[in-house]
Amino acid sequence: MTPARMYGVRVVGAGSAVPERRLTNADLEQLIDTSNEWIVQRTGILERRVVDPNKESTRTLGTLALTRALDNAGMQASELDLVILGSVTSEMTCPSTACMIVGDIGATPAGSFDLVAACCGFVYTANVADTLIRSGRYRAIGIIGCDTLSTIVDYTDRGVCILFGDGAGAAVLVRDEDPTIGCIYQTMNSDSKMWDSLYIPRRPQDVPPGHEACESKLGMLRMNGREVYKFAINKFREVIEDALAKTGLGVDDISQFICHQSNLRIIEAAKEKLGLPDDKVFVNIDRFGNCSGGSVGLCFDQLWQSGKVKHGDNIVMCAFGGGLTWASGVWKL
Repeated sequence: MTPARMYGVRVVGAGSAVPERRLTNADLEQLIDTSNEWIVQRTGILERRVVDPNKESTRTLGTLALTRALDNAGMQASELDLVILGSVTSEMTCPSTACMIVGDIGATPAGSFDLVAACCGFVYTANVADTLIRSGRYRAIGIIGCDTLSTIVDYTDRGVCILFGDGAGAAVLVRDEDPTIGCIYQTMNSDSKMWDSLYIPRRPQDVPPGHEACESKLGMLRMNGREVYKFAINKFREVIEDALAKTGLGVDDISQFICHQSNLRIIEAAKEKLGLPDDKVFVNIDRFGNCSGGSVGLCFDQLWQSGKVKHGDNIVMCAFGGGLTWASGVWKL
């Protein structure tokens, strides 16, 4: 039966999790030819968190983040209908890491699946979950963005290893009778013409012509930093301009622009071009690095817990990453 009406979507809880271990720029100075000054100047990063493979993983971080989101919402895991994990570092192809998390938190028999959209992971999961709930098919969905990129980063590749950290952000979304709340505008886009600017080859045949000389091992993240930077700095501006134009909202109407923490220079350049006030663009890349699919969710939780975003606020989430992919979501909380 087709639902007779459209519903609203309410965010009722948020949570996050990061590994215990800090990897500072001073630590990286001991591993590769770099310096704290060089890293800060190019990325804005002072330190990042990395998992201990013996006890931490995408599964454990995702489980902890969603457990904290449920606690924050005052809900039991058994109340969830579905769990979606946005990640490029799922533990296995089968079963999905989301499926394992459902069992870990006691949400069985909730549905589950992993979603691969690189750094757009959390924004994609939020957009998909909103659509599923809004249609009336689902009542409560747990969403997670989580990546443990330290497990697929070559720490001899200076252009890559300085950027990435590990982290997870989660939220619980539920059906609401007010159809005006939730995601009021969203985009999910991709263009594979530049896929080889950011990719993870598993087999020799995955490596495109001209890339054979790369010293990074198979299974490790490879990136053309210059091309990704040019793509990201343009898309950052475009997705925010599009979101405001399509919703008729102005900068003053938005409580927070919650953006993927790719590189501080990219964020600062976009703020300047768009005229965004410092207090409306949250930044945590200095402490956590680029957490890929966990980035926006981690930012959202920190803003949520501090009260800087709350029910009644308008927010804009945006991200861009491998694929190449980009996404946005304008939410009335």
